[in-house]
Amino acid sequence: MDIRRVILTRITLIYIALLVFSLVVVAKMVSVQKIKNDRWEEIQEKLSSNTVVIIPERGNICAEDGSLLATSVPGYFVRMDMKSEGVRRVYAKEADSLAYYLSKLFRNAPASEYKRRLNTAYKKGDRDFMLTPRRIDYTELRQLKKFPILKRGRFGGGMIIEEDNRRVNPLGMLALRTIGGLNKGAGGGVKGAVGYTGLEGSFEDYLAGKEGVGYRQNLSGRWMSRIEIEPEDGMDIITTLNVKMQDITETALLKQLLKSNADWGTAILMEVETGEIKAIANLGKGQGGYYEKDNYALGPRGSYEPGSTFKLVSLMAALEDGVVDTSDVIDTGNGQWYKSGRKISDTHGYGKISVKQVFEKSSNVGVAKIITAHYEKNPKQYVDRVYSFGINKPLNLDLKGEGEPYFKYPGDKDWWGTTLAGMSYGYESKMTPLQILNFYNAVANDGKMIKPRLVKEIRDNGSLVESFGTEVLNSRIASRSTIHKAQDMLKGVVLYGTGKDVKSDFVSFAGKTGTARVATSSQGYSAGMYLASFAGYFPADEPKYSMIVTFNNPRGGYYGASVAGPVFREIAEKVYAYEILTGDAEEEEKEEAEEKLVLADIKKGSTDNIKEVVDELDVDHVKYDADTEWANVEIKGEKIFLTDNEMPEGSVPNVKGMGATSAVYLLESVGLQVKIQGIGRVKQQSLTPGSKFRPGQTVFLTLG
Repeated sequence: MDIRRVILTRITLIYIALLVFSLVVVAKMVSVQKIKNDRWEEIQEKLSSNTVVIIPERGNICAEDGSLLATSVPGYFVRMDMKSEGVRRVYAKEADSLAYYLSKLFRNAPASEYKRRLNTAYKKGDRDFMLTPRRIDYTELRQLKKFPILKRGRFGGGMIIEEDNRRVNPLGMLALRTIGGLNKGAGGGVKGAVGYTGLEGSFEDYLAGKEGVGYRQNLSGRWMSRIEIEPEDGMDIITTLNVKMQDITETALLKQLLKSNADWGTAILMEVETGEIKAIANLGKGQGGYYEKDNYALGPRGSYEPGSTFKLVSLMAALEDGVVDTSDVIDTGNGQWYKSGRKISDTHGYGKISVKQVFEKSSNVGVAKIITAHYEKNPKQYVDRVYSFGINKPLNLDLKGEGEPYFKYPGDKDWWGTTLAGMSYGYESKMTPLQILNFYNAVANDGKMIKPRLVKEIRDNGSLVESFGTEVLNSRIASRSTIHKAQDMLKGVVLYGTGKDVKSDFVSFAGKTGTARVATSSQGYSAGMYLASFAGYFPADEPKYSMIVTFNNPRGGYYGASVAGPVFREIAEKVYAYEILTGDAEEEEKEEAEEKLVLADIKKGSTDNIKEVVDELDVDHVKYDADTEWANVEIKGEKIFLTDNEMPEGSVPNVKGMGATSAVYLLESVGLQVKIQGIGRVKQQSLTPGSKFRPGQTVFLTLG
């Protein structure tokens, strides 16, 4: 009994102890959640209100040589902590002066209005009063820092500076739709500006970087800012675009658009062996002229029935299946042929001609007769062969928003008795200009189909993060025999056929003209509306570049040879000449480099940036004479001098010799609008350095 009593006593004590412990835990939980709830809410509110999101610097988008296509120019907003002890000590004495200088700087309200706003914020104890009525540049920020009260800085004057970077395109309209833009608040309330279109949108995760976190802490009346998590700046995107070739392409396209008054035009220049897109121009009508309106080259709005450029696909299918040869004779009659109640016609009748001549003369009747004669009983064989070339699948490019290729298939509800014939010469299907070009590029590349690409590398502070190499989609789309015959037919178009007027005296090329009626969803084919194209490659025997030029709804002449052909020729000739010149120049530069001082090529610009470069390179014989923010670089003998490059306030800065980024930043910081043409350094500026100017006036810069 005694043992049993002892055991029960011990169990009871343990039970009571556990019960008491449980009650204490529950009481503590209630205390934390209920009794001290107000205290925790106060702590949460302080943490939330004083936490600062630190925005990283967005990465740059660059051409293949590093030229900036899109970059961020810093700007600022300034706020004021009216409860700061430093502000309270001097506010009564210096508020009038601060209002006067703010009114003088911004010129949007009299000093009395600024004083009223300051007094209202001061009485409320506003710790986050917005002082600047707009985004300001660095020069204006320097002036603000000298104003009454604010000159005491963050702690003595309550000055809170917020950086706000603005996205700019130093080369203006060049490839602007491909580069893309930002959209503030895109995606349903996303904070800040995010990439929305083009490369800006497709590579948002790389360009945006990662936000940092900091907080403001009040220590004995002094607000201190601390960074808890450093922001990670965005990475740089190095594209395949060549600035000079882009300029050549866009200039030639624009000239013909103005002449033809077309709704839009696109031109794509691609390197045959690598698939690198060297130039891509998309110009649509609007805003009083033509501008980079939409991505017609690869997007749904540029996806149309390809017309005669598709005849290459049809005849290669027939050649590959062995049902026809280029020497076979086809009777095209008088240029009109009725099939299944549909009239198929050409501009002229050619009588009996070879298959090669059918292609060269772009005979609709000839191609339709070839395809229907051999595939009418088994149309799936034809479509399957077309599919085997890989053109029925999207290319899955670097850019989002690619238009889906569309082809009818036997058995579909919209496959009619006339479909096979119409499909053979480029109707009843849809492709984007880039998808058509990629097929022609494969022919130029001896049958190897390469995936087009716009991005070469991703770099983080100069270090390689990711490299994008050549991707083969199909090692051989057809037999060597078919490819060689296709190449001969493409050459024949320019030498003897519909493209003979496009032939160049300077560079040989092979290609195909294309003219297609434009269909609308509600009215069928629109009277007088055509799609004019020219697709091909150059030089004809050793292809280096492939290209397609397309115009939608040109007025007046509408044939591919007369509208798109001249643009193809102009671009091909200028790119060919550019390569010859730059090839020679590279050799000369190598010879001269050994005789030049290593720093003779330093650009003038930011004094701090120049000093940083010079110090990093540890170069001797450098003399610093510049005490201002901007410096000239002068070479005298074997010495490099940095001299002042400051202009009186209200005068046009001298930006000759600067790079595009520094020149744009400096000119915009004083209130000028900037337009740029060319690449390299600033060779000319339209406004004379040192002259007076009006705020908002435009200065034109010529780079070279």
